[in-house]
Amino acid sequence: MIEVENLTVRFGGVTSLAAMSVTFQPGTCGLIGPNGAGKTTFFNVLSGFVRPAAGTVRAFGSDLLSIVHFRRARWGVRRTFQTEQAIEELSVYDNVAMVHEHAKVTGSSRRADVLGAISFTGLQADPAARAGTLAAGERRLLEVARAVVGRPKLVLLDEPAAGLPDAETGHLAEVIRKIPEHIGALTILVDHDMSLVSACCETTAVLDFGKLIAAGPTAEVLRDEQVIRAYLGTAEQP
Repeated sequence: MIEVENLTVRFGGVTSLAAMSVTFQPGTCGLIGPNGAGKTTFFNVLSGFVRPAAGTVRAFGSDLLSIVHFRRARWGVRRTFQTEQAIEELSVYDNVAMVHEHAKVTGSSRRADVLGAISFTGLQADPAARAGTLAAGERRLLEVARAVVGRPKLVLLDEPAAGLPDAETGHLAEVIRKIPEHIGALTILVDHDMSLVSACCETTAVLDFGKLIAAGPTAEVLRDEQVIRAYLGTAEQP
């Protein structure tokens, strides 16, 4: 469980997150909102890239914000980015193994763990193939493999399906749904594809201009009038 209380982030005179308070239950949770709503900023706080002005984040009983940023991967935070992070010159295997090195698991299981993560995503490419030779959909699966290797506690997926055709998005949805059961990690999905969010997430939280405007069962949240107005660009401004 992730418990967020009064989380506030400011960049100069801009408040990117305004006293955000929400609880993410185990499973796969959605985090949605218009562009600039604060979703990636929230991920950056959890990852340690951004220090909040105020607030707390408790993750599975630990004070996440008190963990030094470079130790959070070892604690169990993994994420994907809107821009792919795999190194094109390295093999599929080595790209995943690099992340495994920072996991809190024994090195003796590395090969099995890495190949298991690749297999879990359904990536059919040869593990020895260079990442730069992969097609777009395969590269997205590689990013997910990097995020799930080493038994993390928290997996953050930032628009993992952006630009993918429907068939590949459908496969990715199946993979995302299986993450909590497969490795026991709480998964938070950020995406603009509401069909993907609906397919993967039992619960969803919504940010708009840095403020939490709705949270609860996904189907109910997506019917919320305030959420609909926010996406149509007609929500009342503070």
